[in-house]
Order: sequence, then structure tokens, then C-alpha cells
Amino acid sequence: MIPHSPFLSAADTGAGGAASQLPELAPDELLILPVRGFVLFPGVVMPVVINRPGSVAAAQAAVRQGRPVGILMQRDAEAPEANPGNLHRMGVVANILRYVTAPDGSHHLICQGEQRFYVENFVREQPVLVARVRQLEEPDEQSQDIQARFLHLKGQATEALQLLPQSPPELLATVANAASAAALTDMVAAYIDASPDEKQDFLETLDLRARMDKVARLLAQRIEVLRLSQEIGKATKASLDERQREVLLREQMAAIQRQLGEGDNAKSQEIAELGEAIGKAGMPDEVEQAARKELRRLERMPDASAEYGMIRTYLDWLIELPWQLGEEPPIDIAEARRILDADHFGLEKIKQRIVEYLAVRKLAPEGKAPILCFAGPPGVGKTSLGQSIARAMGRKFVRVSLGGVHDEAEIRGHRRTYVGALPGNIIQGIRKAGARDCVMMLDEIDKMGSGIQGDPSAAMLEVLDPEQNGTFRDNYLGVPFDLSRVVFIATANMLDTIPGPLRDRMEIISLAGYTDMEKLEIARRYLVARQLEANGLKPEQASIDDAAIAEIIRAYTREAGVRGLEREIGRVMRHVAVAVAEGRTEPARIGKDDLAEVLGPPRFEDEVAMRTAVPGVATGLAWTPVGGDILFIEATRTPGSGRLILTGQLGEVMRESAQAALSLVKSRAGEFGLEPAAFEKSDIHVHVPAGATPKDGPSAGVAMFIALASVLTGRTVRSDTAMTGEISLRGLVLPVGGIKEKVVAAARAGITRVMLPARNRRDFDDIPKDARDRLEFVWLELVDQAVAEALAGAPARREEPAEAGA
Repeated sequence: MIPHSPFLSAADTGAGGAASQLPELAPDELLILPVRGFVLFPGVVMPVVINRPGSVAAAQAAVRQGRPVGILMQRDAEAPEANPGNLHRMGVVANILRYVTAPDGSHHLICQGEQRFYVENFVREQPVLVARVRQLEEPDEQSQDIQARFLHLKGQATEALQLLPQSPPELLATVANAASAAALTDMVAAYIDASPDEKQDFLETLDLRARMDKVARLLAQRIEVLRLSQEIGKATKASLDERQREVLLREQMAAIQRQLGEGDNAKSQEIAELGEAIGKAGMPDEVEQAARKELRRLERMPDASAEYGMIRTYLDWLIELPWQLGEEPPIDIAEARRILDADHFGLEKIKQRIVEYLAVRKLAPEGKAPILCFAGPPGVGKTSLGQSIARAMGRKFVRVSLGGVHDEAEIRGHRRTYVGALPGNIIQGIRKAGARDCVMMLDEIDKMGSGIQGDPSAAMLEVLDPEQNGTFRDNYLGVPFDLSRVVFIATANMLDTIPGPLRDRMEIISLAGYTDMEKLEIARRYLVARQLEANGLKPEQASIDDAAIAEIIRAYTREAGVRGLEREIGRVMRHVAVAVAEGRTEPARIGKDDLAEVLGPPRFEDEVAMRTAVPGVATGLAWTPVGGDILFIEATRTPGSGRLILTGQLGEVMRESAQAALSLVKSRAGEFGLEPAAFEKSDIHVHVPAGATPKDGPSAGVAMFIALASVLTGRTVRSDTAMTGEISLRGLVLPVGGIKEKVVAAARAGITRVMLPARNRRDFDDIPKDARDRLEFVWLELVDQAVAEALAGAPARREEPAEAGA
């Protein structure tokens, strides 16, 4: 402690008032020096700058009286004045070694920390801040844990100092000569790169082990940063050295080329070729002006410039795009019909719509054609229909897959400022097709997503709008490109995920699943021949008869399309290919009886008769994104208290349908010969099997009503009948959607009789003829008709549920 500092100026000693009139302090009282964003530690010498009058007065009084000061950090560094409520309670007692007043009026102290203290309470705020404190002694621990931590921290501190670009030798010596764990910990905490709040936390951690662990963890992080910084610095230096060497070599090469008279000529020839190509590309005036401007920039730019390659690539894109319309071949409607019939079996209404589309394009080639969207389950031929349209129109075909696209730049392209920028998929597809009037298939348009990079479906609005796509602007090109002559055809499995504005720009053409007869015909015409070729077989080496194909359709596949059927036929052909490769020469004919050996036992069986052999089981019809399907509704009655139990992972709407069906049955209890009191003594359990599959929608209302009526009356449901329709509490049968898909699924499952809402008669013409011929249709207006048509005449004998508690 220094009783009087020789650096205290005369002006300070005469300033007088507050400092000289300070009364005597008690032994446990301490002058407080508030500081901002700074923490002093015991045993550490640090400079402190003060400016506030109270702090200056406290420092001057401490120097005159030879007193120490207590340094406390403000909680809020932005607060203009320090008050007891804004100060931390833990600080460090410090001796003022030097006091200097700078020419700018600021006061500079050199302070040495002595020991921690805790503020019990503040006894005076004016003229200087005084607090009653409790000084905290540092525990002298010499345990093995402390010694191990001490050695570890010393090694860390030494390594961190050595990693610094300019390591202070005196600090290295101080770390090496540190005598105690507490002193080393406080010194490292004082000099480490940490925030003031982190340092205050170190100061307030009195337990030496915990304090050493905190400091060691933070120091380990700083060492990793220093190591990484050092590695980056080395890599950057090596990269700069390599780049400088490359620039030097290029300059030498350019000088040699100039001396030989080659460099300028080569670049001039390249510029001339580009200018000629721009002239021949047939660009619109606006686009050609932009291309010529970039060409002039390229001419003035050195070959070694990084932007040289970017501009050259941009000009190549502009030159290679088909700006002009080629000679459009005339559309032959009869030939178009032949191509569609040759490529696809069935789909008569779809083919008729495509022929109408082609006829309009033939009569009004300059008109704005609608955007077609083929919607249907997988494997029904949506993508191949687009290829057939391109063949029928005599145009180039290009397919753009949109499944999983979640970045708007995939549609509009990236701006040229980005490294590796490219145009979007639309412009890339047109360049690939080489024609501005190509047929572009936008596959899986329902599977586009959106993310932080934007919404690609919003970018598609301009592409698919005939009023806007004539001036489509790709971000990479930066100039408009006319898409109005492109024939866009989209495909989707389900329409729910397509945003409304985008769906509104397209004409939806629905493709239902195939019936078994249609699948048999498709396999006979296309699939068998394709799999023979795919597996290296000739028609005389292998064949499969119709009965075997029909058995594959019935027992080995269950789908709306024909992809699974083609895979199974491929398995059969591979079985034959193995025998042929082993040297067998006689032709192989696969029959129905051979399938079990090749494909294994049947995977699917007809469950309808088995499921409906007891009361309480009804067969419903459901729509799914991959086509229609049959749905079994099972109901049973057990002793209970009148509860309705629903299982099978049913959605909210389907649960409400079950509740409505039960209420409707209760309202007709007299007609069914049921006692109303029987409902209060029984629990009704409705279950829809395949519980792992979520189910929802109102169209199972009729099936649920029939299942409940069946279980309560003991009458079985006809096993050849399936049903669909929404019900109301008045007993009306309301229309539902997906009739075509549901009826096709019923025919495929072996159902011979379907009950449909009478208000769905408008959908009858959409049902494939084969399904219409094989099924008997019952049109329902009231649920009473459903009871009369679906339930067998005589009730089945069954045990009545026992009384609850019996």
C-alpha cells in the first residue's frame, strides 16, 4: 500500500471539498469504486479509468488516507450513474499503485487486487460510496484434486499463450512461476477472452474446485478456436501463395502470347464467333441487346478474370436456347387416335379429351391451350400419356420431375451473382428439348414442398398461366422467355396438396384404377413383351398364359395401376431366364399351377365371405390416394353401460359418422324390434381393421349403420354387397366423392353388388364399362332401403349378452 502517490496532481489535492471532508471509516467499511464492464481479480495488477465525480473523489480520498478501495462492477453498463441497486455484491479489495490525470481530463489508476469481499450493506452514497463489507479469505487447499487441476490449468494456459501470434514472454514466465492454484486460476480468469458477466461469475465462485473447472472449460474452448484460427491462417496463406503463383504464370503466358502474336488473335476470334452466334440465334431485340452488352464486357475483360468464365457461360446459355419456333408439323387426328390406342388400353374418356385438345390446337395453333393435369393413383399411365401426346403432335418431349422440389430457384433459377448459378428446371428442360414448342411433362406436381428458400408452387403460377408465361423471366437469364408455345402437362397422385391458385390454372383429368379385365389386357399387350425384352428372352423361349396372369392379378397384387403386376411378371421371366442361361432349350410356358413355385404362396385372399359370415360386419368402400379400396366395418355388443367404443385409428369425421349411425339405429329401435332399454345395458364397439392406417371421411356412414343394425338384430350382411354414402339423422343417404375409384375397387375385390347414394347417379357414366357390366347397382335415398337390400331376411341365432355384473 502506498500512503501518498507522487502522481497525484496539485489540482486534485486542491479540488477539495468532498475528498478532504470525508469522515473516518470503520475497520469493516470500504470506499467503493464502481466500474463498467471490468472485473479485477486478487493478485492481478490492472489499469482502471474513472471519470465520474464520485469515483474520482473516492480514489483521491483513498490515496490521501492510504486506504484500499473496493472495486465493484455495475450490473447495467449503460446506466449513467452507479447506485447500490445497480452494483454486484461481490468485488475485490484493491490498492491504488498509481494515480495519473491525463491531459483530456480522464483519471487513470493502476490497481492491484488483494482479496474478495462481499457487501453487507451500503452505509453512505454521498459524497462518495461507502459500504460495510465482509472480506473473504481464499481457502488454502492442497488436496490431490486441486494439485491435478492446478497442473492441468497451467498446461492449458501455457498452450494458449503459445498459440497467440505474439505471446508476451513475461506472462509466460508468470504462469510458469505461479505458486498456488487460486492465484493461477484468478490470473487466467483475468486475462482470458471472456465477457464481463462470465468473469464476474468466476469471481463469485468461491469453491476453488468449481472455479478451476469453469475457467478450464472456457480456456479449452478458446484453445480450440486458436488452433482452428491458426490452421485457417496457414491454409489461407497457402491459397494466396498458390493464387499469386497462378496469376504470375498467366501474366507470363499472356506476355509470351503477345510476343508471338497469338493471344489477341485467339481472343478476338472467340469474340467474333460469339458475336456471329448471337446474330444467328434469332433472339428478340431486348435479349440480343443484353447479349451484345455482355459480349462487350467480355471483350474488355482479361482472360484470367473469374468473371470471364461466368459471362462466357451466360452467353452460351443465351445462344443455345431455342428462341425461334421451328416448322410445326401438322396434327393428324386419325394418327393421334392410332398412337393413343397403340400405347394405352382403355381410358376411352381420357383419350377422347386428348383428341379434343389436339383438334383445338390444330384449328387454333396460336390460341392459348389449357394446362392439362392427369390425376390418379400410381401406375395408371399418367406419364406415358404425356409421351403419347408428344408423339401424336410430332413434338419434342421433355420431363421435369418436381417431386421433392422445395426451393423457388429450382423453378426460376439462381441469380448470376451466386457461384455455380444455373437457370431453373423449366429453362433447362427447354434447352434439353431444343424446341420452344415442346411437350413438357411436369411430373409429381403435388409433391412440391416449401421451405426457407421460398415456395416453388408460387413460382409455378407464372409458368402455368397462359396470360403470363409469354414473358416468363428466369432469374439467371434476366431477360423474358416466351413459354406460351410449350404444351404443359402435369401429373399428380392427389389434388389435396396442390395449392388452390395453382390447381385453378389446370384442367384436372382424373384417371381411375384399372379393372381386372383391363389389367389382363394390358399385361397381354404390353407388360409381357416388355419383360421378355428386359430379361433377354425371346417370345419362343417363354410365355405365360392368361389364367396365370389373372391369378397374379387376383392373388399376388392389390393396386390401382399395373406396376406391381409388371414386377411380378418380371419375376416369372427371371425364373425362366435362369433356366435358359443354364442351357435349357425347350420353351417354357408358365401356367396358373406354376406360380406357387415361382412367386411363392398367394399374398392376398378374398376375405369378403369370411368377414361377413357373422352379424355385425359390413363391407364399405373407401377412396385412397392410390385408388379405391374395400373397407370392413365390424361391430359387436357387450354388457356395459351404453358406451360407444371406436377403434381403428379413425379421424374425427369418421367418429362423428359412427355416432350419427348409432343415434339413427336408436331412433329406429322399434322398427328393428329392439327394446330401448337394451342400449343402456350394452356397450357397442365399432372397429375398422388395418388399425395402422389412418381413416377419415363421412362416406362410411351407410356401412356403419348397416353394421350396427346387423349386430343389434342378429341378421348377417350379404357377403356380395359393398356400400358407401354419408347419412343424416333424418335417415337420408347423401352423396360422396370418389365413386369411380370405389366401384372399380369393388369389382376388383370380387363384389357383385354395390349400394350407392341415389344423388351419385351423375357419376355412373364415369365408371368403366367392364365394372358396370360386372356389378349390380342399388341406388339409395334412405337408410331403410339399405337395411332392406343389405341384411339377410332371417335373424341369425346368437347368445344375448349377459347382464352387467352377472
